[in-house]
Amino acid sequence: MVDSPGRITLWGIEVFVATAEEGSISAAARRLDASPSAVSQQLTNLEGAVGATLLQRNARPVVLTPAGELFRRRASAILNEAAQARAELAMADMSVLTRFRLGMIEDFEADVTPRLLTQLAADLKGAQFLLETGASHYLHDQLDARALDVIVAADMGAQADWMEVHPLLTEGFVVAAPKGALRADRDTLKQLKQLPLVQYTTRHYMGRLLASHLARQNLTLSQRFELDSYHAILAMVAQGAGWTILTPLALARAKRFRDQVEIMDLPFAPLTRSISLSARRGILGDMPARVADKLKPVLAEVVVRPMVEAHPWMEARVQIAP
Repeated sequence: MVDSPGRITLWGIEVFVATAEEGSISAAARRLDASPSAVSQQLTNLEGAVGATLLQRNARPVVLTPAGELFRRRASAILNEAAQARAELAMADMSVLTRFRLGMIEDFEADVTPRLLTQLAADLKGAQFLLETGASHYLHDQLDARALDVIVAADMGAQADWMEVHPLLTEGFVVAAPKGALRADRDTLKQLKQLPLVQYTTRHYMGRLLASHLARQNLTLSQRFELDSYHAILAMVAQGAGWTILTPLALARAKRFRDQVEIMDLPFAPLTRSISLSARRGILGDMPARVADKLKPVLAEVVVRPMVEAHPWMEARVQIAP
C-alpha cells in the first residue's frame, strides 16, 4: 500500500531519523535496505504532512533545518515508544514479534550464533531474524543508531546512560608463540622480545586496548605486522614469523593451528576484557535479560568447556558471568 502524502507514518519517521543520523539519503537507504528514491519520497511525504521543510537535502552532509531539529526530538521519542509497544506485545505473546535485529561479534559467528538463533526461533515463531556480524565498535554504533535491537559485543569503556548491559563472559588475554620457540628454563619475556610481535590491528577497539596495555608496561617490542584477522595472525605465528597476544575466544576460532602454537599466560600484568549483551534501556522489556540467560549455557558448553579441556590452567581466565 502506498503511503498517503498527507499522513505522518511510522515508516516516514524512521526514514527521517535514519537520514538525519547518517547524513545522506544514500547512506540512510543502505541502513534501511531501501532505495534512495523511496527514502527521498518518504521525506517529501513527511514534510508535506507536517507542513515544514525538515532537511536541507542539497547540503553535504544533509543538514537539519530548525524545524527538523525540533521534529527530530519528537521523532526519536516516537520510535522509542513504537519499539517499546512492539516489545510489550511480544512479552505478552512472543509469537507476535515480527522482526528481531541481532548483532554478534565475529568471535561467536560459527559456533555460538547458530545455537542461539535456533533457540530464539523456537520462541519467536513469527519473527524474521536479521543478523549483523562485526567488530564490537561497529555493533555499538549500530545499536546507537537503532539499526539493531540487541548486540553481543566487548564492553568499550563506560556504558552510555541509554544502554542496559547484561554481562556474559570475561576472558584474560594470553600469549601464542610458535611451537618449540621458547625454552621453559629461560625468562619468557626476554625470549619474546627477541621475536617480532604479530599485532592485532589498532583500527579496532581490541587492538587499541592491547596497545595501551603494552604502553603501560613500558615494553619495547618489535612490531612488524599488524593484521585484522585472527586466522592470519595465528597462521603467521604457526609458521614461526613471530608471537602474538590474543583472547581465548580468538584462539578458539583458529583451531587448525592449535598443534602448531604454544599458549601461555602474559609474562607481565594481566589484561582482561568482558563480553556483554546490550540493548537500549527500557525498550525491549525483559527480553534482553532472557536472551542473555539463553546465551550463558551456550557459551559455557561451546566456548568455556572446550577451552578448559585443552588448557586446564585457563579455567581461571575464561569465566561465565554470574
